[in-house]
This record gives sequence, structure tokens and C-alpha cells, in this order.
Amino acid sequence: MVDRERRTYPRVEGQGLSLKLNMGDFDIMTHTLNLSASGMCCKVDKEIPLMSRVKLMFMMPDMGKEDKAAKGLEVDGVVVRQHPVIIDGQTRHYDIAIFFDNLSPKNQEIIEKYVASKKC
Repeated sequence: MVDRERRTYPRVEGQGLSLKLNMGDFDIMTHTLNLSASGMCCKVDKEIPLMSRVKLMFMMPDMGKEDKAAKGLEVDGVVVRQHPVIIDGQTRHYDIAIFFDNLSPKNQEIIEKYVASKKC
């Protein structure tokens, strides 16, 4: 039996967009592992508890504009999944999934167009 995709929005893997993740009392610089209009996955060097609220800041090309000028996005999110990546018995980093919370329609459109352009 083939599993159907349950995601509402398609995602693009491995784009490596630079990302600043703000937790209020500290910032983490990282990059995306995957991205969709509903959220993203990234790796961080410290454990972040589930349901933590974060502010994300990243740049991405605005595919809706002719010159595709980079657009700075600020997005609120919630950590919905995290797991340690263990190599040789030691935790090397954590992969976390972040659900976008209250994504503006404009930012959603920018992300959707970017993902669609990478899926071709």
C-alpha cells in the first residue's frame, strides 16, 4: 500500500537558506533543511523543548518579482518536533521542526512561490 502525502503544502528539501532563530534570551544561526508554507526543519546545536515559541528571520528570493530581489521574512513559529542526531554515541546536533504560527498571507505567498520554483 502506498502512503499518500498528508501535507497541506509541498516542501522543498535541502535549500540551506540562512536562518536566525530567536528564543528571546538567545539567538541561533543555522540554515533550513527543508521548507514549506506551513513550516521548516533545521538543525541546531542545543536542545529546544517542544512547544517553544520562536521568532525566525531569514532571507529568500521573492519569486513574484521580476528581479527576484531577496525578501527578509520574520515569522513566528512553534517547535513541534525535535530529535538528537547521535554519531559515535554522542549527540552532535538536534533536528527540529517548526510550525509557522500566524504566517501573513504575503509571506505565505512568497514561500509558496519559492517552493514551487524549486520543485520544477
